[in-house]
Amino acid sequence: MSGRTKLILALAVLALFAAAAVFLPIPGPADLRRWSTATGPATPLLLLLAYSLLTVAPIPRTVFNLAAGLLVGTVAGIAIGLVATTIAAGLSFGLARMLGRDLVTRHLHRAPVRLVNERLSGGGVLAITSLRLIPVVPFAPLSYLCGVSSVRLVPYLVGTALGSVPGTVAVVILGDALTGDTPPALLVCYGVFAAAGAIGLVRVLKKRAPAPEAEETAAPAPAG
Repeated sequence: MSGRTKLILALAVLALFAAAAVFLPIPGPADLRRWSTATGPATPLLLLLAYSLLTVAPIPRTVFNLAAGLLVGTVAGIAIGLVATTIAAGLSFGLARMLGRDLVTRHLHRAPVRLVNERLSGGGVLAITSLRLIPVVPFAPLSYLCGVSSVRLVPYLVGTALGSVPGTVAVVILGDALTGDTPPALLVCYGVFAAAGAIGLVRVLKKRAPAPEAEETAAPAPAG
């Protein structure tokens, strides 16, 4: 597949995902209850499949975590949320790498592109975990970004799984699926997660930054 074809296909996929995120209706609690009653014992499996596939598009995971807690209970809801999150992350990563990696590689000579790529790939599990902890960092776009970067798959998936645990548990346990409101306790949790993620990112940046001694050593000696 040529680079031009990949670019066109990638743009088409992104447009499709954006349309899905905007136009797909978000079911309410009553709709979810009716759906659960109709599907019966197959509800956990169907929820897992829907969560895994639909969050490849930029549809918020919070909706599915709330639904999981409401439909299958706390323990099963958390398990489904974490497994589906990891599957969706892997699918998003693979899709972005297949369609967009060549385009990014051609622009690695540009300092901003190279800097982001180095920070993500060099930070490993800690970088991905930290980014996943921060609630304002959108799930799907980060997955796409990691896919087109040089991040390796295993550290990416491990970091995604670790960084998604606190938010998934908090939403399933504390989220109010019946009203859609965000309880104060959940807001506090979000603040704690964001702080932890920021601390992790600072550690990654410090670790990856060249030491002053190294910079001085690398600098050319002044002319005679």
